[in-house]
Amino acid sequence: MRARAAIAAGLVVLIAASLFTGVGSITADAEGLWLVAVSRAPRTAAALLAGAGLAVAGVIMQMLARNRFVEPTTAGTAQAAGLGLVVVTLVAPGSALWLKMLAATAAALVGTAGFLALVRRLPPQEPLLVPLTGLVYGGILGAATTFLAFERDLLQFLDIWMNGEFSGVLLGRYEFLWAAGAASALAFVYAGRFTIAGLGEDASLNLGLRYGQVMALGLALVSVITAVTVVTVGMIPFVGLVVPNIVSRLRGDNLSATLPLVALSGAALVLACDILARLLRYPYEIPVGTVLGVLGAGLFLWLLHGRPAHGRG
Repeated sequence: MRARAAIAAGLVVLIAASLFTGVGSITADAEGLWLVAVSRAPRTAAALLAGAGLAVAGVIMQMLARNRFVEPTTAGTAQAAGLGLVVVTLVAPGSALWLKMLAATAAALVGTAGFLALVRRLPPQEPLLVPLTGLVYGGILGAATTFLAFERDLLQFLDIWMNGEFSGVLLGRYEFLWAAGAASALAFVYAGRFTIAGLGEDASLNLGLRYGQVMALGLALVSVITAVTVVTVGMIPFVGLVVPNIVSRLRGDNLSATLPLVALSGAALVLACDILARLLRYPYEIPVGTVLGVLGAGLFLWLLHGRPAHGRG
């Protein structure tokens, strides 16, 4: 409870910092209020929703795959969403954003189901084969996406879609991320079931869990969160990998108790990196995906070599 309160307090500080960080100055007049309402507040909300959603999607993915080294960007989910986005753009160039999002969600669902089908055939005593398979699988999907974009002169658009950043977020251009927030909220309701599903199919069935239904729901939630994030702000790496692992080391694996902490930590991490992205080359910006790529890689290496905390609870 104290850890949750501390992160929530830190999040309040980050929100205030985000609202006042940028090239434009916030003044106590109509122009200053307009800047906050149209740009700063939507950008802050987008970072919070994307961070919380990706962290929740990551922990669900790890439970479904029963492996701590997977997340949407290392399991082909984000790459499949990008492929669906490119395909719908080629088939229907003038399609509405909601249709592109629907196509990306469907592609992410199929791509994630394909990944889980592959890892079920891997020997359980070799856990590192799961993320390696995901990287190869995602690389194949990414190569197919790049080929299609290259053939139709869409590489510039693909780079914008797949490189996570919040500089283009304005009022009216981020609201679909609330769907990711709703999917994350639904995950709280089924957190206990996801925890049981993480024990494996046989144990889940013995405990009376409808394993197939829980797997289908988890796939749907991960796909919706990932697709909405990719379409709205691009691909943001490592959030769903490092945040659930850090929380698991500190607080255990009972999602009913730790999922709020996972969501808060993910939101705080992405918002902090977005603020850092605005300050590193001020008045210019670095994509938040680049900042998280560097920071997330360092955190991941620490997780690989660090010792788990004892006495979790």
